[in-house]
Amino acid sequence: MARLVIICGPSGVGKKTIYHNIIKQPKYNCVYSVSMTTRKKRKDEKEGKDYFFVTKKQFMYAINHGLMLEYATYIDNFYGTPKKFIDTEIKKGINVVLEIEINGLKQILANKFLQKTNPLTIFIQPASFADLKKRLMHRHTEKLSIIKKRIEQAKWEVKAKKLFKYVITNKEIEKAQKKLIDIFDKELLKK
Repeated sequence: MARLVIICGPSGVGKKTIYHNIIKQPKYNCVYSVSMTTRKKRKDEKEGKDYFFVTKKQFMYAINHGLMLEYATYIDNFYGTPKKFIDTEIKKGINVVLEIEINGLKQILANKFLQKTNPLTIFIQPASFADLKKRLMHRHTEKLSIIKKRIEQAKWEVKAKKLFKYVITNKEIEKAQKKLIDIFDKELLKK
């Protein structure tokens, strides 16, 4: 049966860098679920590939009409997973990778139907908060006040890592990728 693969971790920890090429390997039979957000698009992001960028009014419509699998607010913006794509891919037998927030994970774990998919939960944490701050600063995408908010949020998120089956510390990208490959081999290649 196809599974939800839920990857969480603080903003700037390197989640996408770690999993991006791994989930493309055919043996894992994975597809990435594009999230919806009210956050402004960054210069290197593409609509429908990185996120579906919408207004708060559009996001609220999706919530009020039951079109979201999960959603959360993060640094004054909404983020969430549109339901239709997930349903379609799971029915086709394809594992769906979600990169979501902790509150979104809690919504999924509370959903009896989604529990049947035996979600694979992975938390990626920074080696240190100083390292995380350096990563966020090097992106050059946000003001220092937002970076400080992201660090405070990260401290809260790391405390929630006990909710996850697996925790990966991103001290070195290659080692973190190797750990993720080991997890995928164990969990997604079961016969």
